[in-house]
Formats: sequence, C-alpha cells, structure tokens
Amino acid sequence: MKITVIGTGYVGLVTGTCLAETGNEVVCVDIDAEKVRRMQNGEVPIYEPQLDILFERNIKAGRLIFTTSLDEGLHHGEIVFLALPTPEDEDGSADLSYILDVADKIGQKIQSYKIIVDKSTVPVGTSEKVKETIARHAKVDFDVVSNPEFLREGFAVEDFLKPERIIVGSSSERATEKMRKLYNPFVRSGNPIIIMDEKSAELTKYAANAFLATKITFMNEIANYCELVGADVDKVRIGIGSDSRIGKRFLFPGIGYGGSCFPKDVKALHKSGKDKNYDFQILESVMKVNQSQKTSLIPKIKNYFGGNLKDKKIAVWGLAFKPETDDIREAPALEVIKSLLDEGAQITAYDPEAMPNVERKLGNQIAFAASMYEAITDADALVICTEWSIFRTPDFVKMKQLLKQPALFDGRNVYDVNEIKETGFDYFSVGRI
Repeated sequence: MKITVIGTGYVGLVTGTCLAETGNEVVCVDIDAEKVRRMQNGEVPIYEPQLDILFERNIKAGRLIFTTSLDEGLHHGEIVFLALPTPEDEDGSADLSYILDVADKIGQKIQSYKIIVDKSTVPVGTSEKVKETIARHAKVDFDVVSNPEFLREGFAVEDFLKPERIIVGSSSERATEKMRKLYNPFVRSGNPIIIMDEKSAELTKYAANAFLATKITFMNEIANYCELVGADVDKVRIGIGSDSRIGKRFLFPGIGYGGSCFPKDVKALHKSGKDKNYDFQILESVMKVNQSQKTSLIPKIKNYFGGNLKDKKIAVWGLAFKPETDDIREAPALEVIKSLLDEGAQITAYDPEAMPNVERKLGNQIAFAASMYEAITDADALVICTEWSIFRTPDFVKMKQLLKQPALFDGRNVYDVNEIKETGFDYFSVGRI
C-alpha cells in the first residue's frame, strides 16, 4: 500500500519505518529541511532501539522516502497519517494548531480519495474538527480515522511490530477495511484490531495513559507511607501484584513519572473534563503527587548533610525520563538537578544517551562525565534518577574508592537493600526499610 506519514517525531518515524518493513511504500513528510536531509542520508534523528536497523534496510530498499514537500506526500499516499505534535498549552489543554493547520492544507491539495488518520494523541472530538477543516476546501471524498498509538519509548519498534491491540476509530466501512488490510500483518498471532467510533478511540488513549499514571502514583504514595510506618514497599508490591485483578506492571515506586505522554495526557484529560464542567478529582491528585514525588529525595539528601548542600558535589546517574531513550521531557532528573542547584550543590551527571539533550537545555549549569565512574569521582554523594541497565551491577568497591563518602540516594530502587548495605554504603531508596 502507498502510505504517507506527516511528521517524523518518535511516533511518525517509528510508524513510517515499521509500515515500510511490511512492504508498504512510505513517504514521510517534515518541514525541518535539515532533519529531512539527515534522514535522506541514512541518519536516524532519535535514539530508539532497533529503529536504526529497520530504517537503513527500508531506505536501501526504496520503501522509505523523506521529503519536505506536502504536495509530494499527498500525491503519493492513499492513507495519510498525521503524526504531529500536540504540545501542552498554557491551560493544560492539547494544542491542536499543528494538526488543524495541516488539515487545512490537505483540504486544499487533495485531488483523490484519502484516508486521513489521526495518529497523534488528541482530545475527544478532534476527528470532527479535522474533518470539518478538510471539508472547507476538499472537492473529493475523504475519511478521517482515529488510530491512537500505544508505543513505549525504548520499546516502540517492538510495540509497533507486535501490538497487544490496534484501535481504529472509524464510521466509514471503506476506511475501516483499508485499515484492517494495513494492520493485518501485525496481528497474525491473534491480537485484536478493535473497531469503534472516533470519539471512543480518542478517549481510549487518554484513559489508558491516565490509568497507568494513576497506578504509578498510587504506588509512590504507598511507598511514602511505608517509610513512615516501617513497612517495605517491595514486599507490598509483590503482595498486591500477585492479584490478577491488579497485575505486576507499573507497581514500581520511584521519583515519579515523566516523558512525552503521561504528564501531557493526564493534564489534557483533566482540562477536557473541566471544559465539560466535570472535575477529574483523581487526576488532579495524580498530578499533584507526581510533581512532589520528583523531589522526594531532596529532604533525605539535605538531612544526610546536616541541612547544608552548599558546594557539595553531587553525582547524578541517569537523565532521561526512563531507560532506553534520550527523551528528557518532564524527566524527574531535571527537577532533582534544579533543586540541588538551588541548594548550592555542584552537579556532575552521566547518562548513556540523554546528555546532549540536557546540555542543550542547561548549558554549563552542570558538568557532564564521559562515564558513570568519572561522574562519581570525588563526589560527596550519588543520586540515581534513571534505572539504566549499566547501573544495575556496578563495581561497588570502586565506587567507594571514588566517592568522598559512601552516600547513595536511589530514586529508582535499583539495588537490593540488604546487599547494598553489606557493601558499606549509606543507602537511601524509596519506600523501603
């Protein structure tokens, strides 16, 4: 099939590349000429495991093409994916200006039947707005479909190629059958393609992310309470996770969630509720708790140093909001660093992928190390903000030699409490005794 993807961020680039991998001819459109040039030359602009392999293979095969020309993209594809940003507006709502601007151009330019697919995460009713915007100019038939993505950064390629489910929101049989045909190669193991109306599809994405964010936040509250009463959140997590109604996933406490999805989507759903005079009280609590959780290690660090962090050198391991990505959007590490800087501390940080992004954001406010061990050299304490695999089995003897004192503040509960204490570290984690 001939596919066009407009927008080459995480979602657009993974979508285009993975659709090309199943034999489709894909044209990806982006307004950033320099980014397009780099992709045309075989350079992947984001870090995402496995993406580079598929990217290179499909470019060489001629199935994956990049252009700045919307005309070229619309001429090529019968199915046109909108994978455009929906950034958070000042009031917490999703900014639809990018999507509606492109929809307006599509209406002016299409000359044959097209299926316009909202791949971006959008509020309920967006498909109607897109349809109305295109219809102002279009002189040919078209359909608008809601097809939300459920891609985890760090596992996006795997999630696209082997989805647990595919949601298609469409009231058009013609468009629905085309979407089934497109996605059938990805669900050969029997996972469902679920057809529903457009509004339900749009809400499904928000509801899923809001529920997962709530689950994480609930466990963080339990962890905070564990510290007050002397319980162990790891044992509690195992105990409740064995209940099939609850499940084991998203029960790991820490210093809060971040990224491009959970914070933005929770705020957008909360704002959408307000617009309909409905108060999502749970979501309001989730946002409040998550924000405070990001800096929950700071009082522990201050207390360890007698309330004064001025000129203390603090090493930070992990800057990305999660492992296996270079994404620092809403990353808890940034809040930790800001709080430590406000207290007068000096920061040296290390992350396998995200340091260039943080350097662009913070400049010379902090120092960056070439390795995890360089970061802790002569540091007064180590703070772990992201649970990268390389941090899981370090040389603790070497760490004690490099640190001025064996102070370790673990915001992701990477280590076993008993084992780490046997090494002689002063160890502080989240919700554990």
